[in-house]
Amino acid sequence: MHPYPHHYIVEVQAGSTGSVALSGAGLATLQCAPPAQFDGPGDQWSPENLLTGAVADCFVLTFRAIARASKLDWSRLECRVDGVLDRVEGVTQFVVMNIHARLTAPATTDRDKAGHLLAKAEKSCLVSNSLKCEMKLETELLSD
Repeated sequence: MHPYPHHYIVEVQAGSTGSVALSGAGLATLQCAPPAQFDGPGDQWSPENLLTGAVADCFVLTFRAIARASKLDWSRLECRVDGVLDRVEGVTQFVVMNIHARLTAPATTDRDKAGHLLAKAEKSCLVSNSLKCEMKLETELLSD
């Protein structure tokens, strides 16, 4: 890993109407727009989708690293995040991220250890740790 601080640069191009183009060096450009809830088209990524997706992606990547370091044998992790946006004291903000994780592992896998590592991933996720909203983790462990 590179020493801190790390810098992540995204550039945005937009006209007075239409999609917003997000780009970064070496990355595919994403077309984004407001979600349907804010009168957008609802068929493109939005800032709300991107933030919720970042929580899910970071959780999975963090779990992968923790499981590897802990020598946990597993085959699949599915993660769904339900980000709840609300008004709090006149400010629109995410109030909770409900993380639903379904881990599939061999029947011989230590289920307590797997559950502990899923919880550790939620507590260690740098995106989650950067947000002020509540994080709720619900896990399900399945056997191969």
